[in-house]
Amino acid sequence: MVTVPPDVLDRYERFSLYNSPYSAHDTGCAIDLYPGDDDAISPVAGTVLDTRRVRCPDQPYAVAEDSLLLVDCGTHVARILHVDPAVEPGESVEIGDSLGTLVRSGFFGRWVDNHLHLGFRHPDQNLERASGSLPVEPETAVSGVGWDGTGTVTETGKTHVLLDSPSHAGRGFAALASDDGTPLDGGLPHYSGGGVLKSTDGAIALLGATVGDTDGRTVEWRDVAVYADRKRATGLSLFASQGSLGAKIVFHEGHGLDVGDRVRVTIEPTEEPRQLG
Repeated sequence: MVTVPPDVLDRYERFSLYNSPYSAHDTGCAIDLYPGDDDAISPVAGTVLDTRRVRCPDQPYAVAEDSLLLVDCGTHVARILHVDPAVEPGESVEIGDSLGTLVRSGFFGRWVDNHLHLGFRHPDQNLERASGSLPVEPETAVSGVGWDGTGTVTETGKTHVLLDSPSHAGRGFAALASDDGTPLDGGLPHYSGGGVLKSTDGAIALLGATVGDTDGRTVEWRDVAVYADRKRATGLSLFASQGSLGAKIVFHEGHGLDVGDRVRVTIEPTEEPRQLG
Protein backbone atom coordinates (compact mmCIF):
# COMPACT_ATOMS: atom_id res chain seq x y z
CA MET A 1 0.00 0.00 0.00
CA VAL A 2 1.30 3.45 -0.98
CA THR A 3 -0.21 6.42 0.83
CA VAL A 4 -0.87 9.85 -0.68
CA PRO A 5 -0.55 12.40 2.15
CA PRO A 6 -2.97 15.24 2.94
CA ASP A 7 -0.58 17.99 1.84
CA VAL A 8 -0.60 16.44 -1.64
CA LEU A 9 -4.34 15.80 -1.87
CA ASP A 10 -5.15 19.33 -0.68
CA ARG A 11 -3.60 20.72 -3.88
CA TYR A 12 -6.38 19.15 -5.97
CA GLU A 13 -10.10 19.90 -6.17
CA ARG A 14 -11.11 16.25 -6.52
CA PHE A 15 -9.76 12.73 -6.47
CA SER A 16 -11.01 9.24 -7.29
CA LEU A 17 -9.61 5.74 -6.88
CA TYR A 18 -12.28 3.85 -8.83
CA ASN A 19 -13.94 6.16 -11.36
CA SER A 20 -12.29 4.65 -14.46
CA PRO A 21 -12.71 1.61 -16.72
CA TYR A 22 -8.99 0.79 -16.70
CA SER A 23 -7.47 -2.14 -14.83
CA ALA A 24 -5.34 -0.17 -12.36
CA HIS A 25 -8.49 1.34 -10.87
CA ASP A 26 -10.40 -1.93 -10.43
CA THR A 27 -9.10 -2.39 -6.88
CA GLY A 28 -7.91 1.14 -6.14
CA CYS A 29 -4.38 0.66 -7.46
CA ALA A 30 -4.26 4.17 -8.94
CA ILE A 31 -5.66 7.57 -8.07
CA ASP A 32 -6.93 10.25 -10.44
CA LEU A 33 -6.20 13.80 -9.28
CA TYR A 34 -8.21 16.74 -10.63
CA PRO A 35 -6.49 20.14 -10.14
CA GLY A 36 -9.34 22.21 -11.58
CA ASP A 37 -7.23 23.75 -14.36
CA ASP A 38 -4.76 22.48 -16.95
CA ASP A 39 -1.55 22.95 -14.95
CA ALA A 40 -0.24 19.46 -14.20
CA ILE A 41 1.15 20.00 -10.72
CA SER A 42 3.31 17.17 -9.45
CA PRO A 43 1.91 14.92 -6.71
CA VAL A 44 5.37 13.44 -6.03
CA ALA A 45 8.98 14.46 -5.44
CA GLY A 46 11.83 12.67 -7.19
CA THR A 47 13.86 12.35 -10.36
CA VAL A 48 12.27 11.98 -13.78
CA LEU A 49 13.37 8.64 -15.22
CA ASP A 50 11.64 8.79 -18.58
CA THR A 51 8.78 10.28 -20.59
CA ARG A 52 7.17 7.95 -23.12
CA ARG A 53 4.52 8.60 -25.76
CA VAL A 54 1.42 6.41 -25.63
CA ARG A 55 -1.11 6.03 -28.45
CA CYS A 56 -4.68 6.88 -27.43
CA PRO A 57 -7.98 5.48 -28.63
CA ASP A 58 -9.17 7.65 -31.52
CA GLN A 59 -11.69 10.18 -30.19
CA PRO A 60 -12.87 13.37 -31.94
CA TYR A 61 -12.54 15.39 -28.72
CA ALA A 62 -9.08 14.15 -27.70
CA VAL A 63 -5.38 14.18 -28.59
CA ALA A 64 -3.87 11.32 -30.58
CA GLU A 65 -1.06 10.68 -28.08
CA ASP A 66 -0.82 10.65 -24.31
CA SER A 67 2.39 10.51 -22.27
CA LEU A 68 3.65 8.27 -19.48
CA LEU A 69 5.97 10.01 -17.00
CA LEU A 70 8.11 7.83 -14.75
CA VAL A 71 9.45 9.47 -11.60
CA ASP A 72 11.89 7.76 -9.21
CA CYS A 73 10.56 8.52 -5.72
CA GLY A 74 13.09 6.34 -3.89
CA THR A 75 11.23 3.27 -2.64
CA HIS A 76 8.73 3.44 -5.53
CA VAL A 77 8.46 4.64 -9.10
CA ALA A 78 5.48 6.90 -9.82
CA ARG A 79 3.60 6.45 -13.10
CA ILE A 80 1.83 9.64 -14.21
CA LEU A 81 -0.43 9.84 -17.27
CA HIS A 82 -2.44 12.49 -19.15
CA VAL A 83 0.27 15.19 -19.18
CA ASP A 84 2.07 16.91 -22.06
CA PRO A 85 5.41 16.96 -20.23
CA ALA A 86 7.58 20.04 -19.76
CA VAL A 87 10.17 18.01 -17.83
CA GLU A 88 12.92 15.74 -19.13
CA PRO A 89 14.72 12.63 -17.84
CA GLY A 90 17.25 13.53 -15.16
CA GLU A 91 15.32 16.54 -13.85
CA SER A 92 14.37 16.73 -10.19
CA VAL A 93 10.79 17.65 -9.31
CA GLU A 94 9.17 18.63 -6.03
CA ILE A 95 5.56 18.28 -4.94
CA GLY A 96 3.65 21.19 -6.47
CA ASP A 97 6.07 21.76 -9.37
CA SER A 98 4.55 21.95 -12.83
CA LEU A 99 5.12 18.78 -14.87
CA GLY A 100 3.55 20.35 -17.96
CA THR A 101 0.01 20.74 -19.23
CA LEU A 102 -2.87 18.32 -18.81
CA VAL A 103 -4.10 16.78 -22.07
CA ARG A 104 -7.55 15.71 -23.19
CA SER A 105 -6.71 12.03 -23.51
CA GLY A 106 -8.45 9.57 -25.81
CA PHE A 107 -8.62 7.27 -22.80
CA PHE A 108 -11.27 9.62 -21.34
CA GLY A 109 -14.98 9.45 -21.86
CA ARG A 110 -16.30 12.78 -23.16
CA TRP A 111 -17.78 13.57 -19.73
CA VAL A 112 -14.46 13.07 -17.90
CA ASP A 113 -12.66 16.21 -16.71
CA ASN A 114 -8.92 16.63 -17.24
CA HIS A 115 -6.80 15.03 -14.53
CA LEU A 116 -3.54 13.27 -13.68
CA HIS A 117 -3.47 9.50 -13.28
CA LEU A 118 -1.05 8.45 -10.53
CA GLY A 119 0.09 4.92 -9.78
CA PHE A 120 3.13 3.35 -8.14
CA ARG A 121 5.36 0.35 -8.85
CA HIS A 122 8.37 -1.23 -7.21
CA PRO A 123 11.51 -0.25 -9.18
CA ASP A 124 12.08 -3.83 -10.36
CA GLN A 125 8.54 -4.19 -11.81
CA ASN A 126 7.52 -3.67 -15.42
CA LEU A 127 6.95 0.09 -15.50
CA GLU A 128 5.14 0.26 -18.85
CA ARG A 129 2.42 -2.37 -18.54
CA ALA A 130 -1.03 -1.02 -17.66
CA SER A 131 -1.56 -3.53 -14.84
CA GLY A 132 0.67 -4.21 -11.86
CA SER A 133 0.44 -1.02 -9.81
CA LEU A 134 0.32 -1.10 -6.02
CA PRO A 135 -2.77 -0.25 -3.96
CA VAL A 136 -3.07 3.47 -3.20
CA GLU A 137 -4.46 4.92 0.03
CA PRO A 138 -5.50 8.60 0.17
CA GLU A 139 -4.43 9.70 3.64
CA THR A 140 -7.41 11.93 4.35
CA ALA A 141 -10.88 11.66 5.82
CA VAL A 142 -13.78 11.85 3.36
CA SER A 143 -17.22 12.85 4.65
CA GLY A 144 -20.28 11.13 3.22
CA VAL A 145 -23.02 13.54 2.11
CA GLY A 146 -26.58 12.23 1.99
CA TRP A 147 -28.84 12.83 -1.01
CA ASP A 148 -32.55 12.45 -1.74
CA GLY A 149 -32.02 12.08 -5.51
CA THR A 150 -33.25 15.55 -6.48
CA GLY A 151 -31.43 18.58 -7.82
CA THR A 152 -31.33 21.41 -10.34
CA VAL A 153 -29.08 21.19 -13.41
CA THR A 154 -26.22 23.70 -13.13
CA GLU A 155 -24.00 22.45 -15.97
CA THR A 156 -24.52 20.43 -19.14
CA GLY A 157 -22.23 18.75 -21.63
CA LYS A 158 -23.01 16.48 -24.56
CA THR A 159 -22.77 13.42 -22.32
CA HIS A 160 -23.36 14.65 -18.77
CA VAL A 161 -25.23 16.99 -16.48
CA LEU A 162 -24.20 18.32 -13.07
CA LEU A 163 -26.73 18.99 -10.32
CA ASP A 164 -26.57 21.50 -7.48
CA SER A 165 -27.10 18.79 -4.88
CA PRO A 166 -26.02 17.15 -2.74
CA SER A 167 -24.15 20.22 -1.52
CA HIS A 168 -21.05 20.36 0.65
CA ALA A 169 -20.27 23.61 2.43
CA GLY A 170 -17.84 22.22 5.00
CA ARG A 171 -14.06 21.96 4.93
CA GLY A 172 -12.17 18.96 3.61
CA PHE A 173 -13.17 16.27 1.14
CA ALA A 174 -16.69 14.91 0.78
CA ALA A 175 -18.41 12.39 -1.48
CA LEU A 176 -21.96 11.36 -2.23
CA ALA A 177 -22.95 8.87 0.46
CA SER A 178 -24.79 5.59 0.41
CA ASP A 179 -28.00 5.34 2.42
CA ASP A 180 -25.97 4.38 5.51
CA GLY A 181 -23.58 7.33 5.11
CA THR A 182 -20.63 5.57 3.44
CA PRO A 183 -18.80 7.82 0.91
CA LEU A 184 -18.94 6.29 -2.59
CA ASP A 185 -16.43 6.28 -5.46
CA GLY A 186 -16.56 5.05 -9.06
CA GLY A 187 -18.87 4.94 -12.05
CA LEU A 188 -22.18 3.52 -10.85
CA PRO A 189 -22.82 1.16 -12.59
CA HIS A 190 -21.04 1.92 -15.89
CA TYR A 191 -17.55 0.96 -14.68
CA SER A 192 -17.38 -2.58 -13.36
CA GLY A 193 -15.27 -1.80 -10.29
CA GLY A 194 -16.52 0.68 -7.73
CA GLY A 195 -15.39 1.63 -4.29
CA VAL A 196 -16.08 3.15 -0.91
CA LEU A 197 -13.82 5.70 0.74
CA LYS A 198 -14.27 4.02 4.14
CA SER A 199 -13.76 0.26 4.33
CA THR A 200 -16.87 -1.78 5.04
CA ASP A 201 -18.40 -5.15 4.21
CA GLY A 202 -21.83 -6.23 3.01
CA ALA A 203 -24.47 -4.85 0.69
CA ILE A 204 -24.63 -1.13 0.03
CA ALA A 205 -27.69 0.91 -0.97
CA LEU A 206 -28.33 4.28 -2.61
CA LEU A 207 -31.71 6.00 -2.99
CA GLY A 208 -33.39 2.95 -1.49
CA ALA A 209 -31.92 0.47 -3.99
CA THR A 210 -29.22 -2.09 -3.25
CA VAL A 211 -26.47 -1.10 -5.71
CA GLY A 212 -23.49 -3.25 -4.79
CA ASP A 213 -21.61 -5.56 -2.47
CA THR A 214 -18.49 -4.39 -0.65
CA ASP A 215 -15.31 -6.23 0.20
CA GLY A 216 -13.14 -3.87 2.22
CA ARG A 217 -13.09 -0.73 0.09
CA THR A 218 -13.95 -2.36 -3.27
CA VAL A 219 -17.54 -2.63 -4.53
CA GLU A 220 -18.96 -5.01 -7.10
CA TRP A 221 -21.92 -3.17 -8.56
CA ARG A 222 -25.15 -5.09 -8.94
CA ASP A 223 -27.21 -4.98 -12.13
CA VAL A 224 -28.98 -1.67 -11.65
CA ALA A 225 -30.21 1.14 -13.89
CA VAL A 226 -30.02 4.87 -13.13
CA TYR A 227 -32.87 7.11 -14.30
CA ALA A 228 -33.18 10.90 -14.42
CA ASP A 229 -36.90 11.75 -14.59
CA ARG A 230 -37.48 8.28 -16.09
CA LYS A 231 -34.87 8.79 -18.83
CA ARG A 232 -32.30 6.00 -18.66
CA ALA A 233 -28.86 7.34 -17.80
CA THR A 234 -25.53 5.60 -18.19
CA GLY A 235 -24.76 6.12 -14.52
CA LEU A 236 -23.52 8.36 -11.73
CA SER A 237 -19.93 9.63 -11.68
CA LEU A 238 -18.74 9.43 -8.06
CA PHE A 239 -15.65 11.06 -6.52
CA ALA A 240 -14.31 12.95 -3.48
CA SER A 241 -14.39 16.74 -3.77
CA GLN A 242 -13.28 19.79 -1.78
CA GLY A 243 -15.74 21.92 -3.75
CA SER A 244 -19.50 22.18 -3.81
CA LEU A 245 -19.89 18.50 -4.83
CA GLY A 246 -23.17 17.97 -6.76
CA ALA A 247 -24.29 14.75 -8.48
CA LYS A 248 -22.81 14.16 -11.94
CA ILE A 249 -25.09 12.11 -14.19
CA VAL A 250 -23.57 10.46 -17.27
CA PHE A 251 -25.49 9.94 -20.53
CA HIS A 252 -22.92 8.53 -22.94
CA GLU A 253 -25.42 8.73 -25.85
CA GLY A 254 -26.65 12.23 -24.97
CA HIS A 255 -29.59 13.78 -23.11
CA GLY A 256 -32.20 16.52 -23.48
CA LEU A 257 -31.69 18.37 -20.21
CA ASP A 258 -30.95 22.09 -19.84
CA VAL A 259 -29.49 24.30 -17.12
CA GLY A 260 -32.27 25.11 -14.66
CA ASP A 261 -34.19 21.85 -15.14
CA ARG A 262 -35.31 20.16 -11.95
CA VAL A 263 -34.41 16.45 -11.90
CA ARG A 264 -35.22 13.43 -9.75
CA VAL A 265 -32.81 10.48 -9.94
CA THR A 266 -33.97 6.95 -9.18
CA ILE A 267 -32.20 3.59 -9.24
CA GLU A 268 -33.81 0.24 -10.04
CA PRO A 269 -32.72 -3.37 -10.62
CA THR A 270 -32.36 -4.28 -14.30
CA GLU A 271 -31.73 -7.30 -16.49
CA GLU A 272 -29.99 -5.05 -19.04
CA PRO A 273 -27.10 -3.32 -17.23
CA ARG A 274 -25.04 -0.74 -19.12
CA GLN A 275 -21.31 -1.09 -18.55
CA LEU A 276 -18.62 0.71 -20.53
CA GLY A 277 -15.64 -1.08 -19.05
